[in-house]
Amino acid sequence: MELVAFRPDEAQQLIDWIDSPELNLLWGGPCYAYPLTQEQISEHCQKPEVFAFLCRHEGENVGFIELFHLGNNAYRICRVFIAPDYRGRGMAQSMVTQLIAVAKQQFAARELSLGVFAHNHSALACYQALGFSRYASEPFISSVSDEPWLLYRMKLDVSECQEVMQ
Repeated sequence: MELVAFRPDEAQQLIDWIDSPELNLLWGGPCYAYPLTQEQISEHCQKPEVFAFLCRHEGENVGFIELFHLGNNAYRICRVFIAPDYRGRGMAQSMVTQLIAVAKQQFAARELSLGVFAHNHSALACYQALGFSRYASEPFISSVSDEPWLLYRMKLDVSECQEVMQ
């Protein structure tokens, strides 16, 4: 498995994967409107603080992940997605582990943060297994649900990561 820089001309892959308003919000938060378009993705990914990657496994694109520069060696992991056919195989944990290494080695990141919806149990378990800890929670008014979604804010001190991530 490897991370490769995402190119906006590869946006159709994301458009094909993100096939419902609920999944769009779960993946992209308020950043993207459903249905996804190449223009939205291209515009977002061209921002200087956005570093987007595809995850490849045996020549196939199996996921997407983004690193967002917040400033002062702080970054946010965003828009983590594993293609439906590849879920349940531990690929998300491997992909996030690789992004942590990239953040540390190439960007000198000291702190990583992320947001995850409380009902996204598999993502929450993945992040906790990698050492992320919850530091805040807040209601998120969902545009696809009558009930607010609970959003957990999590962070990781990169300097305390295992040697394997260096």
